[in-house]
Amino acid sequence: MEAHFFEVDLTWSKERKGVISSPDVHFTATDGGKIEVATPPPFPKGMPGIWSPEHLFTAAVSSCLMTTFLAIAENFKLEFESFSCVAKGKLEQVEGKYLMTEVALVPELTILKEEDRDKALKVLTKAEAACLISNSVKAKISMEAIIRIAGSL
Repeated sequence: MEAHFFEVDLTWSKERKGVISSPDVHFTATDGGKIEVATPPPFPKGMPGIWSPEHLFTAAVSSCLMTTFLAIAENFKLEFESFSCVAKGKLEQVEGKYLMTEVALVPELTILKEEDRDKALKVLTKAEAACLISNSVKAKISMEAIIRIAGSL
């Protein structure tokens, strides 16, 4: 089987909470907080439009980056306007086994002042290094941060 990718989008909402979504998944909030999970389409009898273990794996890495970032940003007194992250998990067959081999994280952080750019990058880098989920999996985790200034294009 060729490599397949599972995209998860995360947006910080407030305090230490965020919301995950995926362009691959159709989800409504009317199902009592339950998440429907199925075999993904690359596999026999896979079901499109439903969360898969591969999506949830990717979401775990992304959401851990966010929550770790939020804690470290608070300690560094980093003021920011928004945080979001696109994460792409890569599923491959390696030596006859299916593995999630990589999760590419692209966090986008909007800070309030240009002079906080270095601090923001330092906080994101520390969050990537301290993320307990990333440190617990054997998949390669990569991060390419985007830092924007509030009010600028």
